[in-house]
Amino acid sequence: MRHAALLLLLFAACHPRPVPPTEPPPVPDTPPAASVEDAGVAALPAFPAAGIPDAGLLTEAPDAGPAARPITLVVGGDVTLGHNHQTYFDAEVAKGRSREEMLAYGFKEVKPLGDAADLFVVNLECPFTEGGEKLAKNFNFRARPELAGALVAGGVDVVSLANNHLMDFGAQGLVDTLVTLEAARIPYFGAGRNLAEARRPAILTVGGVRVALLGYFFLGERNIEPPEVYATETTPGVAGHFSDVDAMERMLREDVLAAKQQADVVLPFFHWGREGTYSPEPYQVRLAHAAIDAGASGVLGSHPHVLQSMELYQGAPVVYSLGNFVFGGNWNPRDKRSALWKARFGPGGYLSSEVLPLRSDRYPERPFQPVPVTGAEAEEVMRLLASSSKGVERMLPELEPWARTPPSPEARGRE
Repeated sequence: MRHAALLLLLFAACHPRPVPPTEPPPVPDTPPAASVEDAGVAALPAFPAAGIPDAGLLTEAPDAGPAARPITLVVGGDVTLGHNHQTYFDAEVAKGRSREEMLAYGFKEVKPLGDAADLFVVNLECPFTEGGEKLAKNFNFRARPELAGALVAGGVDVVSLANNHLMDFGAQGLVDTLVTLEAARIPYFGAGRNLAEARRPAILTVGGVRVALLGYFFLGERNIEPPEVYATETTPGVAGHFSDVDAMERMLREDVLAAKQQADVVLPFFHWGREGTYSPEPYQVRLAHAAIDAGASGVLGSHPHVLQSMELYQGAPVVYSLGNFVFGGNWNPRDKRSALWKARFGPGGYLSSEVLPLRSDRYPERPFQPVPVTGAEAEEVMRLLASSSKGVERMLPELEPWARTPPSPEARGRE
């Protein structure tokens, strides 16, 4: 995991830089991967797209290491460090708490779970910027670049940027975010200065296993976000498609097949589904199955702000939504059932997984700070996942016992 001294980089290096010129670079047929190296993570050789600036991360080829071993990923849901979270941060600092303490606050209770894994992955649902122009939409989130220090303090290893809030403050907000993450040495995927860069996977090598992460934002025919959210061949944005599921599936299959040429484990991370619903939309199932049919080792998901089904399809897992995590978009979410997903992968793909039940917050005493739960609260999380997973072809085997057994008297009293 990352050394705490990286926090210092944020205060020295997170200054906005101008939006790149509008003259587009050539877009390759197959987006090459952005390789990264971080604490304990070896880098693959870089394959930058023609004319696209490198991500600013280390790209030296590693020396031959030990034989591959099974590795562990811990995946969390939606993280918003701006909006209400930033307001709370500032209020607590004004009361006398240190900035260092508040940067560590959000991930404090769950950090040991992330630290125990080889890779800790979350969806970052806000740009790091104090500039840019607000995009015309229903909600706009952003956080000061300083607050990227919360990711560093929390031990987050890599973030998805493919969501409906990354472009809330336009192209400048996106570029400021990339600069901030690069300064913090946090790899990212799912967004870029053009579509080729947004589709380019982050490839990390850990334990001798090469992991490729792809990110997409897709809401089907119910998309209320402006088209400017999406990257094009000439403009910045996130990877995905505004509404055409056929086009989205073609992009997904192309990218998974290309990533399979460079990685052992390929994991698309989708921002999708309908907010507040516990079961996936038909297009979510279609895209998840298409990804695995194309060679993905599993599929990850976020956006509904509640937990959704967990499926095993053709021996590969699909985690449709992990709900809220360190989420500053809502002071007091109605449904506080959340989870981390812990999975083991080897060079051949998926091995096993475990659900780590959480409570998303303890408002008003501790807003925006998820905490692991046990007993009746953990049982509620597991039973929710088992119930919502009854509509898929096969739920993850880890959930099957919770679909068969009745709730305990204590849990029944809480429902």
